[in-house]
Amino acid sequence: MCADRVLDDFEGAWHVARTIANEGGLDAAFTGTACWTRRAGGMSYVEDGELRVGSLTPMRAQRSYFWDEALNVWFDDGRFFHAVPAGGGKTEHWCDPDSYHVVYKFENWPQFETVWQVRGPKKAYRMNTVYTPCGGNRLA
Repeated sequence: MCADRVLDDFEGAWHVARTIANEGGLDAAFTGTACWTRRAGGMSYVEDGELRVGSLTPMRAQRSYFWDEALNVWFDDGRFFHAVPAGGGKTEHWCDPDSYHVVYKFENWPQFETVWQVRGPKKAYRMNTVYTPCGGNRLA
């Protein structure tokens, strides 16, 4: 069992390596950075990098969320996304008609992993993401 994570543990820049195994289409991979930055009530999470889908031309990809002190994750528009289990483990998000199940793995901290399993009428994929602290990160 690993120690419970708190929001401050994530602050800073992280390398991101993601694979997306798509059951009904092209597999994909993302490489880039994620940065948690302090702001009122929690931290902004901004991810930026390159997405490669099959053999198509790579494209820039970016997304952002807000994490509060209780490790709740919110979409940019203020809608609740999911709660991160402080000790690692399972959580989920329902976005009718799709279900998103995720496992947070903190056993190798400060490196950590998320594994998403997504299912819906038009979706079926598994997304694995590994986060590794960047060299200047206080955790590196």
